[in-house]
Amino acid sequence: MAANLARSRVWGGIQRCGLARYRKYSSCGSAYPSIPLSTPLPRLPKPIFAKVDGQEKFETKVTTLENGLRVASQNKFGQFCTVGLLINSGSRHETKYLSGISHFLEKLAFSSTAQFGSRDEILLTLEKHGGICDCQTSRDTTMYAVSADSKGLDTVVSLLSEVVLQPRLTEEEIEMTRMAVRFELEDLNMRPDPEPLLTEMIHAAAYRGNTVGLPRFCPVENIDKISQKTLHNYLHNYYTPDRMVLAGVGIEHEHLVECAKKYLLGVAPVWSSGKAKTIDKSISQYTGGIVKVEKDMSDVSLGPTPIPELTHIMIGLESCSFLEDDFIPYAVLNMMMGGGGSFSAGGPGKGMFTRLYLNVLNRHHWMYNATSYHHSYEDSGLLCIHASADPRQVRDMVEIITREFTLMAGSVGEVELNRAKTQLKSMLMMNLESRPVIFEDVGRQVLATGARKLPHELCDLINNVKASDIKRVATKMLRNKPAVAALGDLTDLPEYEHIQAALSSKDGRLPRSYRLFR
Repeated sequence: MAANLARSRVWGGIQRCGLARYRKYSSCGSAYPSIPLSTPLPRLPKPIFAKVDGQEKFETKVTTLENGLRVASQNKFGQFCTVGLLINSGSRHETKYLSGISHFLEKLAFSSTAQFGSRDEILLTLEKHGGICDCQTSRDTTMYAVSADSKGLDTVVSLLSEVVLQPRLTEEEIEMTRMAVRFELEDLNMRPDPEPLLTEMIHAAAYRGNTVGLPRFCPVENIDKISQKTLHNYLHNYYTPDRMVLAGVGIEHEHLVECAKKYLLGVAPVWSSGKAKTIDKSISQYTGGIVKVEKDMSDVSLGPTPIPELTHIMIGLESCSFLEDDFIPYAVLNMMMGGGGSFSAGGPGKGMFTRLYLNVLNRHHWMYNATSYHHSYEDSGLLCIHASADPRQVRDMVEIITREFTLMAGSVGEVELNRAKTQLKSMLMMNLESRPVIFEDVGRQVLATGARKLPHELCDLINNVKASDIKRVATKMLRNKPAVAALGDLTDLPEYEHIQAALSSKDGRLPRSYRLFR
């Protein structure tokens, strides 16, 4: 047996060596000159690529029905389709309501309806077409989505109509949702990764008490106050056809329009009919400010290899709306900053040459995280950096981040700009390989603008970004007051005014402070 194993290893080595010699990439003989990937391989026939025959610009079709509902679709080869309803509704619209309604509706989605007695009946109906369902709410959008076999499109649209317009919202279901919300809030406070909490805090600091600054998760004190009457009142105002888009990927547009007319046109919702009365059309007001939460983080992660006690800081500045032309330069700037965790493995596309890796994590071994985020909405945006370190080094960490913010308005190298643009385009194209992602992209763009920019149009916009554009948007951003979120042991956290002064200075340094006693 050992002899056979030895022979197989030898034969495998000979095969590999022969294959490498055939391909002129030898690892067991003499070195051969490398051939660039951009050069065609010799003695191979030229490839013949498929063509779209000029139909690419008609890829996403949009039809508006008599009641204002928009139907958007993109055909895509394959057996399965993704179809869903996107609604212009989210936590930002809860100004006149109890915060947490959108959170409740997300948990109550795909429960019993007028036609289906329980969630199990809905899942069994979808199972016949190999389908799965999901509901997600964000600050400005609620999305009900189903992926299933394309042959079951009628059933899918009928089910979506039932789920969105005819939910029963029984007292038993609402009570189960209260338990689910309590569990999720407890889990958010216990998990080692505090990013969701910090995102909540930075929005609360940046837009204090208005629109996107309102809490996305239901506050504990509101859990028992939300009732069927409260939900129906909210649904009556915001779940109207003119605020909805029925989006589909992997189906014929005409078929989707037929289904929309059959199941979503002239259907009276379970709450009440008639025009909405109190629609919140307020525009977000960026305020800046600080939100601090003192918390013992020493026992967040226990076990054989616990994460050390860390203090987490997030600093943000107002960027722009996704409807503005500057949205693309801000997206490139965010990609250029990049970053990640200090124990994140490197590799292609990981962003190991971004500024937060090169200037922060590579130079300051004591920092555990430095990551850039960009949140953009229809009337404002927020570019922020999240950093984590030992509580004793909070001041140094804040100064390093403020310095990186001020450097954004400095010179931008051609190499790093091209790398950021290439990485942004590759990430965009890679994500759009997935059918559910295409569905969300189609739905969100049509909901916001009534049309959709195709990937090649976005790539052209990214290619047109210049170093001067990055400097311009960064300079504009630095004129605003900062938004700061801090979580953990905050003994050494600098004053908010000092952080603001550092961002206004040329070098991003905090004002020197002297203490007689520590």
